[in-house]
Amino acid sequence: MISYGKQPSKRRLIREAYEFRNKTGLEIGGPTKMFGLRGTFPIYLFARKVDNVNYGRETFFGNYQEGMTYNYHRGKFGRQFIAEATSLDEIPDNSYDFILSSHSLEHTANPIKALKEWNRIVKPGGKLVLILPDKRNTIDHKREYTTFAHLLEDYTRNTTEHDTTHFDEILSTFDEDVAKVQLKEYTKQIRNNYANRCAHHHVFHPNIVKAALEYVGFAVDSQYESLPFHLITNATKKGNT
Repeated sequence: MISYGKQPSKRRLIREAYEFRNKTGLEIGGPTKMFGLRGTFPIYLFARKVDNVNYGRETFFGNYQEGMTYNYHRGKFGRQFIAEATSLDEIPDNSYDFILSSHSLEHTANPIKALKEWNRIVKPGGKLVLILPDKRNTIDHKREYTTFAHLLEDYTRNTTEHDTTHFDEILSTFDEDVAKVQLKEYTKQIRNNYANRCAHHHVFHPNIVKAALEYVGFAVDSQYESLPFHLITNATKKGNT
């Protein structure tokens, strides 16, 4: 931690990570290196326990087993749920002190529905850490930012994970040099996206992130850009603690 402490931006995030000490959280699609010991935002180091949600048992990103199987940090285990990020019916209201989501919301076809569900299960005064790709340094760099109106439209028409609306746009702007994978291979992945979840349905700007979070009941506390391609937003659920 000493070398990280010499850098002001990382010192700031380490101080914020300390605020999660002895608290219990839920991560969407973890684990995440950024939240680990040598990560930019080492929340795992301080949290009492972190559970996890993944959309399937056998996925493009790995295999998962329900129960106390989520090994998120050096032998620290939490509960693994198998569920859609937009439908966490097994989890009661106001269950967690915090929610973590790193590079997962862009893979969700209905972000506002997901954020409303996350708001439901976090306690009033609880925290949300939301990390999204900065399009300027990712495969999305040729795409337009998603508008808040578009996010609302997806929510009102109850868009599901079978949605293919953006696939032609994604493939037409695909940059093999940035993605480090050939277009032919990526096309196969995205055409079976319900199983693979490789598509970035939406492209987020910090202003749109703030608007979406406020719409579902969070107050944005801070937003950071972190190299090489991370947009970090810290928010608090509105209401009494």
